[in-house]
Amino acid sequence: MLNILIISDEARGLYALFRAAGFTPAASDVKKNASPDLPSQAEESYDIAFLDLDTDNWQERLLDVRHRMPVIAFSLPDLRKAVEAMKLGAGDYLEKPLTAKTLTESVERHKKRIINHRYGFDEIIGTSPAMQHIFGLIKKAAASESNVLITGESGTGKELIARAIHRWSPRNERSFMTINCSAIPDTLLESELFGFEKGAFTGAQYQKKGLLEQSDGGTVFFDEIGDVSPLFQTKVLRVLQEGELMRIGGMRQLKVDLRFIAATNRDLKAACQRGAFREDLFYRLNVINIHLPPLRERLEDVPFLVKHFIREHAPKRKDILIKGIAGEAMNTLMGHSYPGNVRELENIIERAISFSNTAELLRTDLPSFLAQQTPARPETTSTRLREALSAFEKEAITAALGKCSGNISRAATTLGIYRQQLQRKIKQYKIAL
Repeated sequence: MLNILIISDEARGLYALFRAAGFTPAASDVKKNASPDLPSQAEESYDIAFLDLDTDNWQERLLDVRHRMPVIAFSLPDLRKAVEAMKLGAGDYLEKPLTAKTLTESVERHKKRIINHRYGFDEIIGTSPAMQHIFGLIKKAAASESNVLITGESGTGKELIARAIHRWSPRNERSFMTINCSAIPDTLLESELFGFEKGAFTGAQYQKKGLLEQSDGGTVFFDEIGDVSPLFQTKVLRVLQEGELMRIGGMRQLKVDLRFIAATNRDLKAACQRGAFREDLFYRLNVINIHLPPLRERLEDVPFLVKHFIREHAPKRKDILIKGIAGEAMNTLMGHSYPGNVRELENIIERAISFSNTAELLRTDLPSFLAQQTPARPETTSTRLREALSAFEKEAITAALGKCSGNISRAATTLGIYRQQLQRKIKQYKIAL
């Protein structure tokens, strides 16, 4: 059952309409004259918000709520308000008067984001403290225009992070251009990135805009930036420094408005020390750093990822509906180290779905190298994991409080959680302030 937050001066009157549409918000789910500072219970328990743009200070409320759940805006017909709301992060816009049909259709369109909101952020799945910290960094990066460097092993989901930053940024309506750095040879580098003028070289029978010029006003994502050649580094550095480029055969510099996000699985600091990567380019890119932990360091996220991948890939089977996974199979997955990270787990689940003969994935459906492993005893593994997680969480909270001189609000922001959550954790672990 969905927990729906209604932010409107007409919330009481809308309650009956939501019931007619098949939704049953509790009395606390309906807010009349709701303030933008929602109580802690609301921050954690709601799945989707309906925001009335005809209420006062709706912009503040939208900016506050959109980071915690999908927001559907509605109002009397007003094109200006609709455009502004979508730019500020609303996922949909409905015109008054609302009907049960429009409510149902809108919620259906956002079901995937609602599910991911429960177990992660945007399209990224994770409930572990490490991922909660990452989600906090994404929100801060989205609100900034500074360049971002995303680091982490292959398969950890670096491009998902980049896309989430773009989607939650003011540039979300403009283009998101992914450039696979290692796939562009130096011979095509300038023409691909910067374009060329007609007649610039033999065969240039037309003018062509480069990838960077095409992305003007949007976000450029340099994937595997650590694999680029010295020539690539030199050419890109000028664009980052000056915000301008020149087509091959051109006579003038063209101004471009771009936000850069880069990702790598390499240690760029070490590459700088070896002289393999330009130090000035590294510091231009590494304004905001987001490091993704490997999956083996956040195994508590595996069950949520498994459920997500089953939902994603189960429809590929046309003869049987896969609904879940057996406990023994899940226990086997929890004992694996995942050198290929999340991408490897997705591959395992998709393969298991292809070979399963039942509505539940069994241990025998897993790849042979996993099925042959001796599964760990669930009770022992679970106990050790809980103890390790509790110790890690207590240490992280203590360190954050020390860094913030005991200021709970600042420490909560650093940890990427809410103040009320941190207060409960302090009490739970009996941390002295």
